Amino acid sequence: MPIADSYPLPARTRRRTRRPGTEGPRRGRRSHLPASLWPLARPALSLPPPAGPDVLCMPHPDWLSQVVTITGPAGDIAALRAAAAGAGVTPWVYDYDALEEGWFLWLIGPPRRVPSVAAARLYAAQLREANAQVHERAIGFVGMVRTCPFDLHALVPVPPAILRLPETDPVALTWLWQHWGTTWPLRDVRMRPLDAAELAALGAGQGAFRVALVSADWTPWPVLAMIQVRWPALTVRVAVDYG
Repeated sequence: MPIADSYPLPARTRRRTRRPGTEGPRRGRRSHLPASLWPLARPALSLPPPAGPDVLCMPHPDWLSQVVTITGPAGDIAALRAAAAGAGVTPWVYDYDALEEGWFLWLIGPPRRVPSVAAARLYAAQLREANAQVHERAIGFVGMVRTCPFDLHALVPVPPAILRLPETDPVALTWLWQHWGTTWPLRDVRMRPLDAAELAALGAGQGAFRVALVSADWTPWPVLAMIQVRWPALTVRVAVDYG
């Protein structure tokens, strides 16, 4: 059966003015970095390089809240649940030397963000250490933790050759756009229950899987299309909140 909603580009009638996930450094070892340097979502090298005219990759994307509901045979739903669960982490292979140098150049300006070259070197080294601690701990969960109910990397794994590229590399961004439909990781992924009427409407032997998520700029349609191909008896419906 076809996906209930085809592949429309989102109506960009409103823009979000606040970027989710900007709450500062994680708990744990404290950093001496100035508060103004938290967070750095990606190496601060101004804008990502161009990834081709057909790739939607914004440095500050529109974050779309949506609910994905998938129904069909209970066995297929169980298989989908198992395949979709993961750590919610993409195991990029970071070049920390290059990242540290990129942060140093960003800090030293122009415009200069620190009082001296020595301070820029110090803060760049601290950024490297903090990011290495967080990232290496996070990628250690891949294959071990399955608390994210809809993990794009679990459903459509990023090839090792792509993972060795910088996240902002045009080849990497093009791969993410073509295979995931978004160039940023999903946020706020959580299961959502069906209400009593929806459960009652399911036929014998039928099941349902509903997940709420926030994606950058577009719905992850390629992943939903893959689900439809892999489990053709399932029906996929998407409700997007553009508000």
